[in-house]
Amino acid sequence: MREFLTTERVDATKRLVVERTKDFAEIYEVFDKHEATAQSERCIQCGDPFCLNKCPLHNYIPQWLKSIAEKDLEFAFKLSNEPSPFPEIMGRICPHDKLCEGDCTLNDGHGAITIGSIETHITELGFKAGYKPEFPKITVGKKVAVIGSGPASLSCATYLLRSGIAVTMYERSDRAGGLLTYGIPGFKLDKKIVERRIKLLEEAGLKLILNCEVGKDIAFEDIANEHDAMFIGVGATKAKHAGIAGEKATNVYPAMDYLTAIQRKNFKLSYDKKFDFKDLNIVVIGGGDTAMDCLRTAKREGARSVTCVYRRDAYNMPGSQKEYKNAMEEGVDFIFFASPKEVVLNENGVAISGKFVKTTLGAKDESGRQKMEEVKGSEFKVKADIIIMSLGFEPAVPAFLAENGIETNSWGGIIINENTHETTTAGIYAGGDCFRGADLVVTAAYDGREAARSMAKNLLK
Repeated sequence: MREFLTTERVDATKRLVVERTKDFAEIYEVFDKHEATAQSERCIQCGDPFCLNKCPLHNYIPQWLKSIAEKDLEFAFKLSNEPSPFPEIMGRICPHDKLCEGDCTLNDGHGAITIGSIETHITELGFKAGYKPEFPKITVGKKVAVIGSGPASLSCATYLLRSGIAVTMYERSDRAGGLLTYGIPGFKLDKKIVERRIKLLEEAGLKLILNCEVGKDIAFEDIANEHDAMFIGVGATKAKHAGIAGEKATNVYPAMDYLTAIQRKNFKLSYDKKFDFKDLNIVVIGGGDTAMDCLRTAKREGARSVTCVYRRDAYNMPGSQKEYKNAMEEGVDFIFFASPKEVVLNENGVAISGKFVKTTLGAKDESGRQKMEEVKGSEFKVKADIIIMSLGFEPAVPAFLAENGIETNSWGGIIINENTHETTTAGIYAGGDCFRGADLVVTAAYDGREAARSMAKNLLK
């Protein structure tokens, strides 16, 4: 497999900008058989595969690339679905440039294998061919309750069901999926893809209870008494604030509130009309993938102008470079090296602009990242009808945690034994953003998988 010498890296085809900004359909096309095979044949099958090691799930990447190169879709499907609870989702939304593709040996002069697109191809074509992940149905007399239905929870349920353990999932929203459903826009992840995975879990025996908030609609203790173990995967949904004057103005919104409202609109459900931003000037503060999601959503919603303000440069943005490039293509304006100092209000207390100070990068900190330094006397304003704060998230700590001896750390993260994912209360496990803070979908999927394996090991003794 030395085709990398004659075959260049090829990315999945994107819909034209003038077309894709008119709707919320996915912008990337799925590789066909020829494209997937040609790219897979470029893999040199490293003896020590960096791609596999860099993947939090340790996906069998070289193995399923080899299978696709040899046109064995069925085996590739099984390999891909073994360590990953939803590879077709990971293939779409993972920051491959920072993980598997970022560590591909061929990056040094030849261009990484297009791993993400091939990962999506394998499961999508596998489903079309009639393949399905294998579940044994409920085979043992054990029951686990899962609180939340986001990536960590869906992953946990997947591997519990694969062990033959019954799972009941409690979700406070009207649809399952958490971030996958209401936080990531459809142009990155078609919601039918998420719904298909959830349906597969229900066919495998998952009992899904929607519109049910634990601690409010049902007591945590009642759930605990009815199950042999529990998993908490409630995510990190509390928006961080900038701590600046004026940020509580009525037209300054948290990023996730906006994304959720527009997704409800796209589902043709009721939503708050204050999030209709047509013909308005939108400023998004932040540089992660959620900020890019807000910017690109506002463009599709017909905003007059959409501007991202970030305190560092494009290279240092925490999100995927792919998403930054997509936002650039779609007409988003970027102001780098600018830190928010104040939200400027009019006499009615409504935000009319953001006040920023120019920044520069100085000496490196202990992590090796350059420190941000403000440039004195460099303040400037950016006009805004709406300001969206996308500064990250932290866990919202439910009261039932402390009430049941589940300890949290100084910033609200659930404390777990990282080897077993068990909390400080025996039989109760946790993972995902409620443990890590806001992080990647793939790390949440890892936590859910490992927690399920620990639970299965204890319950099936």
